[in-house]
Amino acid sequence: MCETVFFCSFAIAIMVDAKIHRFTHDVSGIDLPSQFTYPMHYVPHELCRIAAAEVMDYALSRDEWREELQAGKMLGVLVVNDADGEIGYLAAYSGNLAHSGEHHFFVPHIYNLLDPEGMFRTEEAVISEINRKIALLEQSAELEEAELLLADAKASQEREESEMRCTIEAAKLRRDKRRDEGTLSPGEEESLIKESQFMKAEYRRMKKRHRQEIEQLEKRVVDHETEINNLKSIRKAKSEELQRKLFRCYVVNNALGESLDVATIFERRFNRLPPGGTGECCAPKLLQYAYRHGLKPVCMAEFWVGESPQGEVRHHGHYYPACRSKCLPLLEFMLQGLDVESNPLAALPSSEAVQVVYDDEWLMVVDKPAGMLTVPGRDEGVVSLLELMGKRLGDELVFEVHRLDQATSGLVVFAKSRKVQRGLRLQFENREVSKTYLALLDGTPVEEKGTIDLPLRAALDDRPRQVVDFEHGKNAVTRYQVLEYRGDKTLVEFTPLTGRTHQLRVHASHPQGLNCPIVGDMLYGTSAHRLCLHAKSLCFTHPVTGKAMSFTSTRL
Repeated sequence: MCETVFFCSFAIAIMVDAKIHRFTHDVSGIDLPSQFTYPMHYVPHELCRIAAAEVMDYALSRDEWREELQAGKMLGVLVVNDADGEIGYLAAYSGNLAHSGEHHFFVPHIYNLLDPEGMFRTEEAVISEINRKIALLEQSAELEEAELLLADAKASQEREESEMRCTIEAAKLRRDKRRDEGTLSPGEEESLIKESQFMKAEYRRMKKRHRQEIEQLEKRVVDHETEINNLKSIRKAKSEELQRKLFRCYVVNNALGESLDVATIFERRFNRLPPGGTGECCAPKLLQYAYRHGLKPVCMAEFWVGESPQGEVRHHGHYYPACRSKCLPLLEFMLQGLDVESNPLAALPSSEAVQVVYDDEWLMVVDKPAGMLTVPGRDEGVVSLLELMGKRLGDELVFEVHRLDQATSGLVVFAKSRKVQRGLRLQFENREVSKTYLALLDGTPVEEKGTIDLPLRAALDDRPRQVVDFEHGKNAVTRYQVLEYRGDKTLVEFTPLTGRTHQLRVHASHPQGLNCPIVGDMLYGTSAHRLCLHAKSLCFTHPVTGKAMSFTSTRL
């Protein structure tokens, strides 16, 4: 018994040692952080930067991974202390690498769904068989023939009935002409009436015959489609059940020694299943491995390697926060028991930093500081600019007209009645409001001025991030002008012609835009003391007086 325990402990120690990497650089003079990284918004610690560079060098040196990594992948590092107090780091990749979740350099999956003998592979095979049957039915010669016959029958119906209607109309005109002549005998009148009745009855018989033919052909098509839809319903139910079973297998821990499966975490928080791929990102993999093997997390960072995905904004070597839709609920549980940095976005500026630029009985223009929400958000107890203005005005009501991102500073207009709100919003919708922004870019645009036209939509699994989508995105257009070059930074003026979420941030950072992220843009570039984006000027027509209103911020 003792020998067995010793052997198992020895095997685990070997496995842990294989995953902990000791720094090849001298890091003895670098102080450890006093708190663990807040993963949704952070500046990478120097130890993470060194670890990331070493991981990148190693990963890109492997010929068998080079093509996949060059196409783009998120990697991550977690600096840890082992049981002896020695420092090292763990490495992870999101999803799979080379169709596998097991590589000796990186921590493994929380749950290995690629195990050929595992539950996922077994039940996936059942769903794949259903997919095969659906594909065969959708591509069957019988269905194609039935659809062609139905289409031909409908075309013939329309043609024959149209011809019959023309024949009936022509006969009616002839009858009317003969009646107008006034020479019809009673027998001739009766003959004309019978002709009309016969033709109408014949038209009804034709329509009935056509309807019966089409109903028979439609039944053939519907029978095929019903069989396909039944299989799709079975597939959906099996897929949902598989997802539920799968996420029960993803069990994660926290620093308090507690454990929960991923499905339960999302059920308690959202009363729904997690999005696909939850638990496969770097951050939960790294933390879970550390907890399971008695390692103390020190700091963490995630970074992108390779090209940017189609439509998204990712820059090689840049650091990014954990995704909100899949990782945030997990990390809120997994970080319990650690002393974690506070969310820098929660450290709101004081109300004294808010400057009222203009105020009358109908509306007000306010200069918002960076870091303050324009309108109430999800976090309770965080006062927004809208709420603050309402408190300042006492009994007066204040209504939102437009918004600035929390990290963006500058001019915002509020209405003091619903009627004024509608009037101002209509101007925004009709693009009758002129707005300019100042932005400091990380890099130098190729052209000094121009227009960026890249349609945007929300990243469905990582809101509020936006992606470029030429098929489903909403029109987004921005004009820009370089104002000043500051070494490797560039000050530009943006004039948005549309008002999409994160429009300026994506247009600045996207490779098809300026390919120069705004300084401090954690989502699309790199973090800094703040997002260097400021709503400089605002021009509109007063919705009550009709007077042209123009305002310029003096904050910057």
